[in-house]
Amino acid sequence: MAQAWRCTGLRWSADGPELRWDGGRRSTLTWGKRVAFGVAEGGVRTCVGARGHACPVRATVSGRSTGARCEECARLDRAHSVAADTITDDPRPYHVYLAWFGPGMTKVGITALERGSARLLEQGAICFTWLGAGPLMAARRTEELLRAALRVPDRIPYADKRAVRSELPASAAERAAEVADLHARAVALQGWPDSLTREPCQPVDHAQVFGLAELPDAVGEVTELVAGGMVSGRLVAAAGPDLHVETGGGDGDG
Repeated sequence: MAQAWRCTGLRWSADGPELRWDGGRRSTLTWGKRVAFGVAEGGVRTCVGARGHACPVRATVSGRSTGARCEECARLDRAHSVAADTITDDPRPYHVYLAWFGPGMTKVGITALERGSARLLEQGAICFTWLGAGPLMAARRTEELLRAALRVPDRIPYADKRAVRSELPASAAERAAEVADLHARAVALQGWPDSLTREPCQPVDHAQVFGLAELPDAVGEVTELVAGGMVSGRLVAAAGPDLHVETGGGDGDG
């Protein structure tokens, strides 16, 4: 019987997208590469654990779940999460950013300075710019200021992001227009924390990094693989946690 590898998800590194596997293996992904995923007979999806530790009971997770953790591990992960506001004394500096995913879809968020743009790649941001940098609570207060004053959300549904990827404006300048406008309005607001250093608008475009040039409309979406099931095809793009794969019947999202 052929050896089976268990995938732990899609990650982004300095070299681009890569698949991670149990045991620490990594597979770098390149456009045009053939990829295939399947579930062995009797196979089930299991919890990936939390905070770098394996799930103690190897709990089963629904194949349709957008999360990869059981309830207990998800609770543990959120209990030590900046995003969930459960950590307020993190001494690391943080960036505040504006991220654009398509027309009318710009969000504000924060990420640890040491992570660079990794968080933006993981979210599938087509274009982004930094707003400022400073202590965690100053960054969080700035995020809340923008949400309240400019009506900028802190979350964009992944389904909405996927729906527009094949219809994005052609030029980087067009893709950066909304981000630049919001940046100008944001820095003009009163009430920024004194400890947050503002940064100029310098849009970074990920369309080429994601391989989105001339991306055709998706004709299907893989929502679950059941035991004995498989999907395979040629990789044409990747953005955030999604793979865009050209199969025999057209393009599909994974």
